[in-house]
Amino acid sequence: MRKWLGGVLLLLLAGGGALLFAIGEDWLGRREVDGEAATTARPPSVVTGRASRQAATIANVGAEPAKQVLFGDFHVHTTFSFDAFAMNLPMAGGAGTRPPADACDFARYCSALDFWSINDHAENLTADLWQQTVDSVRRCNEAAGDPSNPDLVTYLGWEWSHIGSTPDTHYGHKNIVLLDTEDGAIPTRPISSLSAVTSSAIPGPSLAMRLGLLAQNGRRGLDFARLLSKALSTPRCPDDVPVRELPLDCLESAPTPEALFSKLDDWGLPALVIPHGTAWGMYTPAGSDWKKQLPGHDPERQTLVEVYSGHGNSEQLPDWREVDVSGDGSFSCPAPSHGYLPSCWRAGELIEGRCLEVGESAEVCSARASDARDNYVDAFQAGWKTLPGFEPGDWLNSGQAPAGFQPAFNYRPRSSVQYMLAIRDFSDPAQPKRFDFGFLGSSDTHTASAGSGYKEFARGEMSDGRGLPPGQSGPPAGLFGGGSEASEPVAESIPFVPSGESPLQLFEIERGSAYFVTGGLVAVHSGGRDRHAIWDALEQKQVYATSGRRTLLWFDLLTPAGSLPMGSTARLDTLPRFRVRAAGSFEQKPGCPEHAVDALGPERIQAICQGECYNPGSARRPISRIEVVRIRPQAHQDEPLEGLVEDPWRTFPCPADGSGCVIEFADTDFAEAKRDAVYYVRAIEAPAALIHGSDPLRCRYDETGKCVEIEPCGATAPVDDDCLSEAEPRAWSSPIYVDYAGERPSSSSSG
Repeated sequence: MRKWLGGVLLLLLAGGGALLFAIGEDWLGRREVDGEAATTARPPSVVTGRASRQAATIANVGAEPAKQVLFGDFHVHTTFSFDAFAMNLPMAGGAGTRPPADACDFARYCSALDFWSINDHAENLTADLWQQTVDSVRRCNEAAGDPSNPDLVTYLGWEWSHIGSTPDTHYGHKNIVLLDTEDGAIPTRPISSLSAVTSSAIPGPSLAMRLGLLAQNGRRGLDFARLLSKALSTPRCPDDVPVRELPLDCLESAPTPEALFSKLDDWGLPALVIPHGTAWGMYTPAGSDWKKQLPGHDPERQTLVEVYSGHGNSEQLPDWREVDVSGDGSFSCPAPSHGYLPSCWRAGELIEGRCLEVGESAEVCSARASDARDNYVDAFQAGWKTLPGFEPGDWLNSGQAPAGFQPAFNYRPRSSVQYMLAIRDFSDPAQPKRFDFGFLGSSDTHTASAGSGYKEFARGEMSDGRGLPPGQSGPPAGLFGGGSEASEPVAESIPFVPSGESPLQLFEIERGSAYFVTGGLVAVHSGGRDRHAIWDALEQKQVYATSGRRTLLWFDLLTPAGSLPMGSTARLDTLPRFRVRAAGSFEQKPGCPEHAVDALGPERIQAICQGECYNPGSARRPISRIEVVRIRPQAHQDEPLEGLVEDPWRTFPCPADGSGCVIEFADTDFAEAKRDAVYYVRAIEAPAALIHGSDPLRCRYDETGKCVEIEPCGATAPVDDDCLSEAEPRAWSSPIYVDYAGERPSSSSSG
C-alpha cells in the first residue's frame, strides 16, 4: 500500500514538475505581446510638401483654403483579435504575428496616413491585451512629433462584434473610437457584445485542437490556443455593477446597441460608434433589417457609418430582396428579378435538377425544390448547409448583387446605407426618428495594414483574401467556413439544425473570399492636423469615404448666407442649390520613398509594406463623372420605399485631363414636392485594375445574360494571383440633409 501511495505521489510530483516546466518553457503558448515600432516621425518636409501640393489643387478647383483634407483608417485589426490571429497562422497562409506596433509603422510609413484607429475585437481583449493596446497607441502618438502638428494621429478604440442567428437577434458590428488616450479619460476595459452566438464564435481549444494547431503552425499554434483559453477563462463582468466599480480583470459586455450606448453614457467620455459591414451577408442573416435599430439609435454618438471597406460596398438599395417578408414577419423565397438570383431559389434549382437526374418524377422533384427553398430561407446565413455535396461553383452567382461597385458578399438590401437613409420611425409622429449619418470608408484589415488601398497588389496581405500556396490543392486551412458533409450532391435538401458549431463555420468562405478587396479610407476636411481638429471635423460630419484612393472631394449647399458643407442639415422652402468640386488621386510610383526605407530598413519595408508604399507621382488621375444621389425619406409610416432612392438622380461628365471637376446643380422639384430630401455625390475616377474589381466570381454568361459557370478568383486561386480586374475607384460625400420648411400636405404632415 505504501509503495502504491509512494508511486502515485511520485507520478503527481513528476506530472506537476512537467507542467511547471512546460509553463516555464511556454509549451502551453506564449503571452501575446506588442512589437517595437519606429520611434521617429516622418520628416516635416514630407508632410508640408504634401500639404502644399494639395493646396495647389484646392486653389485650382476653388475650394475652401482654410481647411486641408486628411486621410485615415478607422477600422484596423491586429493579431490581438482572435480572427486576425487565426488568419495570420501559417496554416492559413499568413505571415504569423501582426501586432499593434506593425499597424503604427504601416500607417506612418507604408500607407502614409494622417490618422488611424485600432479596433481589435473586444470579445477577446483581456485586461493584459487592452493595456498593451493603450500603451502601443500612446507610443505611436509619442513618435508623432509636435502634438499640435503631428505627422500621424493614432486613436484608441475597439470593435463591438455582434452576431445573431436570426434577423431579430442580429445587430452587426460597430467600431468604437475614443478621443482621448490618457488614464481617467478612457474606459478601463473595452465593451464587447458577447451574445450567446458571438461567444460561441470563439471555440474552446481542446487537446485535439491544440495538437492540430501545434502540428500545422508550430509554437505559434500554441500561442493561439493560449489566447483563446485566456479569453474564455476570463470571467464576465457582473451586469448590476456601475462601470467604474467593475473589477479590473473581467470582460465587460453589452448584448444590444442600447446597452452599449448606455454603458458609454455611464463612462461619459467622448466616443464615436461607427456601424460597418452592414450589408455583408457572410455573417448577417438574410432578412436582417436596420429598421429595428432606429428606435434605440443614439444620434449623439452613432453619427457616422462605414459605406465601404475591405469587405465591400454596403451603399446601395437595389430593387430586389434576398428574402420576402410577409405582414406577420414570416420569410419566403422570392423569384429571380432585376438580374438577381436569390440563393434560396438556386437551392430549389439544384435540388430539382439532381432529383430528376436520379429518376424521380417531375411532380416529386418540383415539391422537393419548394422544400429546398423553404429550408434555405429557414437556415438564414447557413442556407448553403441544407444542400450537402454541392460545390461552391454549383451556386453560380446566386445571392450576389448583379450590379454596382464591389458590392458586399451575399448582399443584404435592408441593411444598406441607402435603406437606412430612406426609412423613418414614426412612433412619435411629431418627431419621427431618422438616421442622419455621415459617410466614411476604412479597411477592416486583419493584417495590421492600416490604409491598405493605396496600391492594388499583394492580395493576401492588403486584403483579407488568401490564395493557395505552391503545392497546396485545397483552400487554405483555418477556422473559417465549413466543407460539405456529403461526397456527392443530395437529391433532397436537409433542414439545418444547429449543433453547437461556431458561426464562423457557417461562412461561405470559397465564394465569399472572392469579395475581399483592399480597404477604403475616411477623409476629413480639417482645420488642423491635431487630434482635436480631426475629431471636430468628424463630429460635424465634414467627412467622406473613398475606396482607397486619395480622391479630393467637396460638396456644398449654396445659400444666400453662404455655403454649408457636406454633413450639414438645413431647412428650406425654396429650391436648394449645390456645388461639387473634385480632383482625382495621384498616380503612384513603384517602391517606397527614401524616408520610409531609411526609417524602417529594407527588411521591415518588405515584411510589413510588402516592398510597396504610398509613393505619389505628380499627375492626378482623371475624374470621369460626378453622380448625384437623391433620397426622399419616408413621409409616413407605411410609405413604400419604391422610388424614394434615386440613384443616380443626376450625372455630370468631367474633363478627361485630370485637372479636376467643378459642377453646380439645383433641385427644381424640391419646393413642389414639399418633403424632406437627402443628397450626396459620388466622384468616379477613371477605370483602374483593382483586386476583385469587377465580376469577382468570373461568371461565364449564356446568350440570355444568365451566369452559367463561375471560376472564383479567391481562396482557390494561387497566392501570387492578385485577381485584378478593371473597375472605377470612387469617393462618396457625406449627405446634406435638406428638410422642407414650408407647410406640408396633410397626408405627409408627419414626415
